[in-house]
Amino acid sequence: MCNDYEQHIRWKQYCDMMQALELGIPTKQTELDLPVADDIKINDLGPVMRAAGNGVELVPMNFSFPPSSPRGGPVFNFRSEGRNFEKSNRCLIPASAFFEFTGKKYPKAKHRFTLNGASFMAIAGIWRDGKNGGAPAFTMLTTEPSSDVAPYHNRQVVVLKPEDWAHWIYLTRSQTELLRPLPEGSLEAETVREGSD
Repeated sequence: MCNDYEQHIRWKQYCDMMQALELGIPTKQTELDLPVADDIKINDLGPVMRAAGNGVELVPMNFSFPPSSPRGGPVFNFRSEGRNFEKSNRCLIPASAFFEFTGKKYPKAKHRFTLNGASFMAIAGIWRDGKNGGAPAFTMLTTEPSSDVAPYHNRQVVVLKPEDWAHWIYLTRSQTELLRPLPEGSLEAETVREGSD
């Protein structure tokens, strides 16, 4: 599953998109709230978009919920099917790309997915407050793979069209309409590292 993504979004691109989507122009935030990162992995801090007042704010959060049991691992992907997120803290994870890995031996082949026709994407997520003064945490929601992702993995993160960002944050459309794979050809895959067979 997606345990690694990239954030190379320019501040002006972000502000222009927020204005176009009528999600509020960030007035108290700067490019420092959207730091560039080649790889944001499990337990790294990453910027997350969440509802705040009359708009959306960027907040640094830990990528993954803590394990729910002593033997469990961090929860970085969360299956969306059959769940109700009405009472959840919904968020968007801004990304310029997400990665999937194939192969059985290390290093595995690394595949970079981008959203066609857009400079960046938003992945549907949920977040929780941090414990004992720690940073809040987020996890990415997953669904069945689109035909673009199926050759690489049997699940995929939910990538939302920009026009659906507000619908997810404020849940103004049906969850089943939002939390599904995009149509064929929406995502472009590029192999950025060959694996060891």
